[in-house]
Amino acid sequence: MSPLAEILRLEILRAGPISFHRFMEAALYDPQFGYYRRRLGIDDASTPAGPTSARDPFGMHGDFFTAEQLQPVFGILIAERMRQLRQRWGDPRDFTIVELGAGRGEMAEAFSEFQYVPLEAGEGDLPERFCGVVFSNEFFDALPVDVLVLRGGRAQELRVGFENGRFSWVETGSLPDEVECYRKKYLGTLTEGQIIEVSLKALRWLERTAVSLEFGCVMTIDYGYTSAELPRFPQGTLMSYRRHQAIENVLDDPGGQDITAHVCFTALEEYGKELGLRTELFETLGRTLLRAGESDDFARALRADSPAEEMRRRMQLKQLLYGLGETFRTLLQTKEKG
Repeated sequence: MSPLAEILRLEILRAGPISFHRFMEAALYDPQFGYYRRRLGIDDASTPAGPTSARDPFGMHGDFFTAEQLQPVFGILIAERMRQLRQRWGDPRDFTIVELGAGRGEMAEAFSEFQYVPLEAGEGDLPERFCGVVFSNEFFDALPVDVLVLRGGRAQELRVGFENGRFSWVETGSLPDEVECYRKKYLGTLTEGQIIEVSLKALRWLERTAVSLEFGCVMTIDYGYTSAELPRFPQGTLMSYRRHQAIENVLDDPGGQDITAHVCFTALEEYGKELGLRTELFETLGRTLLRAGESDDFARALRADSPAEEMRRRMQLKQLLYGLGETFRTLLQTKEKG
């Protein structure tokens, strides 16, 4: 059993089943043993390379790809989209891009012409007042969530217990008020047995964004659903990934595998309206990238020093437009000048 699993097991034995929010937060972001923290060079002694080996979850030798790994094409196109948005706001000199979940900094070069502020979940603060774009790519899907199940017309919380040597799901009767409010407000009518995830942290990040952003846009790229599409996921959307393989049991090996939950775009849109963020576009990532590249027929993105590099870029573009581009969506929300 890993050190983090033992910490969570003892916590459950002392105080009873814990919320999945607590489990997921520890599994991903524990300062010493969390999945995303371990790539910074802090690892446990159970790994072959020893206690100080960095374990990068991204890319070919990691657990999954994101669009940001398809560089330089993704960065070139997103940077062009940012130029379009900057021009729309009158080319302000202090136009700033704040990236939530900046990861390994893959977008730093693409955003080098802008004032650029990279942030990670739980680390750093947004600028106090700025104009520009709050950009994120696969940030909201990795925020800890609460998990519910509908029984007899009422929602019950699914917590995490420990029995027979394994972490297990435990149904409880009551829900925190905030979680129940979220369910009623954003998730619509649910059928018996439907499992759902509630991301209060996503709303908190949207609040922070709306307070700090004087005027500009919030561009969210992620995979997810609207409330009308939720019935497509009767067992919920939680999933783990390891070595590019999807793993359904998200309770196995906390800290050793990624955990994600689809984003509820309805919640981001509706709560955004309350915060003064108007939905301007909700489209596929492919359509977003077409908007960025159509002005020059993707010439900038495909320009290369050798035929081999040009072919590599063409393959990246194809994957972005027709692979990830059809799976991921872009939500663009606007805050007007006050």
